[in-house]
Amino acid sequence: MPTLFISDLHLAPERPQITRQFLHFTRSTAAGADALYILGDLFEYWVGDDDLEDPLNGTVSAALSALADSGTQVFLMRGNRDVLLGTGFASRCHATLLEDPVMVNLYGTATLLSHGDALCTDDVDYQRFRLYARDPGNQQKFLAQSLEARREQMRGMRAQSEASKQQKTETIMDVAPAAVEALLRNHSYPRLIHGHTHRPARHLHQVEGHACERWVLNDWYETGGYLRCDAAGCTAVLT
Repeated sequence: MPTLFISDLHLAPERPQITRQFLHFTRSTAAGADALYILGDLFEYWVGDDDLEDPLNGTVSAALSALADSGTQVFLMRGNRDVLLGTGFASRCHATLLEDPVMVNLYGTATLLSHGDALCTDDVDYQRFRLYARDPGNQQKFLAQSLEARREQMRGMRAQSEASKQQKTETIMDVAPAAVEALLRNHSYPRLIHGHTHRPARHLHQVEGHACERWVLNDWYETGGYLRCDAAGCTAVLT
């Protein structure tokens, strides 16, 4: 059975068609897989694991737990939008929460998994915010607020993020080649799979004489997509 990879679904109440597409995916394609890896930004935003009774959050966790119970292993990685995903949500999904990056043995091929935002080092403002958002002290202060206060603050940050993107070039918001090569070098030249940039493609990097394959995952804004990997290699599939 294959292993599947998805990221950047950005599930939100405002986009019910994508939620329906994801739920169908968990009941059909993913149900026939050995494992499903979700490499960040499953949700448009996440205000904390105490929000599990929200209708969307409950529906998604129920679908993933059903998938896991059917025999497909489920793995979750935090993205920049859902950096506050924790063990509470993972437990509800019967899933394993992954660090970023993490190395796995994929049918005999060393494969490094990441959300991908850490590789966008040319975007200095974003990297500064990334450090702030992942600081345990800042997270604790945010989570100490009421759910509604957190939701309101998150909506404001989403609006600021979208406005900021309008002022940036496509190159700045993409991964920096030097950062990619350094990551591959530091992990002994593996295959790399990541999301975040919303630029699905297969890249081949030559790093110190080593050929390293890099797959960028599809986002789910217009249509779904996943990467299917087995012993023969990987193939990008649109849903």
